[in-house]
Amino acid sequence: MRRARTPKVWRSGTEPATARTDLKLRFLLSVLFLPFFALCTAGFAVWAALAGPGDVPGGGTLTVFAVVCGVLTLVAAADLWVVVRRRRTEL
Repeated sequence: MRRARTPKVWRSGTEPATARTDLKLRFLLSVLFLPFFALCTAGFAVWAALAGPGDVPGGGTLTVFAVVCGVLTLVAAADLWVVVRRRRTEL
């Protein structure tokens, strides 16, 4: 008689064994937010460049916002690339 093996990850029993992401939704969100974050990056960068020494918010804060939006732009672009590649191979 074989011993029962303890699973590495405990499952509740309600989720599927091979869960899949909704590629259409990820594609839609990437297509919508990629230009939005790109425009926000450009807008915050220009605003930071035009900010004076006594302006609120300051140039440093606006630069941080521009960098964060730039990172989010890169994440959305990478996700869009992954989704397009997966849709070509799987669908």
